[in-house]
Amino acid sequence: MNLQKNALWSAIVLFVVGIIVGYVVGFNKGEKSAIADIQAQQQAVTDQAVEEAAQDINPFEIENPLEGIEANPFDEAKDILNPFNE
Repeated sequence: MNLQKNALWSAIVLFVVGIIVGYVVGFNKGEKSAIADIQAQQQAVTDQAVEEAAQDINPFEIENPLEGIEANPFDEAKDILNPFNE
């Protein structure tokens, strides 16, 4: 009877120790996963904010305001006003 009692207590102690070890290992693994996920989200938000700030600082990155403007408008006027031009 005493041997059965000791075996039962040993099984209970091993079960409780297994539960505690499983909880600690699972908690640490979950915590590391959560930290990595949060850092990835923060990095994505930071990259997006930097990109938006760069576009706000440099408005010409999207559109060139000098596109379609002639470098020397006098060339066209010279051709129009020249009476000897055929």
